[in-house]
Amino acid sequence: MKRRLTAAVALLLVTATASVPLGLPAPPLIVRLAYEIEQRGIVYSWGGGHSSDPGPSKGTCRGYKGKIRPCPAARTRGLDCSGFARWVYALAHGEDVLGPGNTDDHVRKMRRVSSARPGDLVFFGKVTKRSVRTHHVGIYLGAGKMMNAPETGAVVRIDDIAGKKGFAGFYRY
Repeated sequence: MKRRLTAAVALLLVTATASVPLGLPAPPLIVRLAYEIEQRGIVYSWGGGHSSDPGPSKGTCRGYKGKIRPCPAARTRGLDCSGFARWVYALAHGEDVLGPGNTDDHVRKMRRVSSARPGDLVFFGKVTKRSVRTHHVGIYLGAGKMMNAPETGAVVRIDDIAGKKGFAGFYRY
């Protein structure tokens, strides 16, 4: 798996610089990879990105509460928000550092930071010393923006952080 991730990172790096907006000072690898993946038009799939290896996969209808009926996840190859973050971080770190879990599992592997940097993860939900109940994650790009897999029927895209309810904080691996 590590060899495949290394090859994927090399391939993405070759093309990533062409898809990053001009005017940014050398963005971190995580941000460059997120922009490259955004260019692919990968669709949202509830539970997508959580197979044994990071990356797009068919999702699941278990726990699905989306607006599109019947649930399309089990027949849709794509990513959900934590599957997207998992894949980008695996490519950037050369191994699956976040693992196949959901946003609650991922936030537990991170440390909260008060001053965000591009490439950090931004979580939504409620995180306290006693409990973690998150419902969304995106990759912080800077200037109040995040790259994320937002919902059924959408593709990986850039959104304003302020447009999503329940901001829980910025986290760094």
